[in-house]
Amino acid sequence: MLTYELETALENEGYHAVCGVDEAGRGPLCGPVAAAACMLPTGLVIEGLNDSKKLTEKKRELLYDEIVKNAIAYCVVLGSVEEINETDILSTTLHAMRRAVDGLQVKADFALIDGNQTRGFTIPCRAVVHGDATSPSIAAASILAKVTRDRLCAELDAAHPEYGIAKHKGYGTKAHMDALRKYGPCEIYRSKFIRFLDEK
Repeated sequence: MLTYELETALENEGYHAVCGVDEAGRGPLCGPVAAAACMLPTGLVIEGLNDSKKLTEKKRELLYDEIVKNAIAYCVVLGSVEEINETDILSTTLHAMRRAVDGLQVKADFALIDGNQTRGFTIPCRAVVHGDATSPSIAAASILAKVTRDRLCAELDAAHPEYGIAKHKGYGTKAHMDALRKYGPCEIYRSKFIRFLDEK
């Protein structure tokens, strides 16, 4: 259940600008990963706000607009395929998350980060497992990241329709893997994620 319990406790400890941080697109075979940071007014109720994975695409789009309209500050950053290929998906995701926090229009003094990693953050922070199902700030960040990533998938699909990205959003479905075997990968693919193509 989403409550401002975490945010309120931190404010009681003396923090004044708590942001939630989440990502979308760590698992797909192609395209960048999206990371978002979002700072909401404590106590703000956005009807239907939830973990982005539990919402329909239409509902996420509506909530995206509500979040953007009501947030104190927000920032969405992409971690590129080039960076994923040069390093790894976790390093790229954490780098994008840190840049999203740094890019907030109002400087955060504490970050609540979905998951179990806080590596490299320069402000006080806390990892919150399943945070997008408990913290409104993290849930809002998850929606911003997911909608941004899905919109990008529509652009990738328009540029490379043979892969069917609009439908599977880059995940390794059978149809997607079959298309990759038929057409081969292009520059939008994460090299470490498509090693199955080398299998005989």
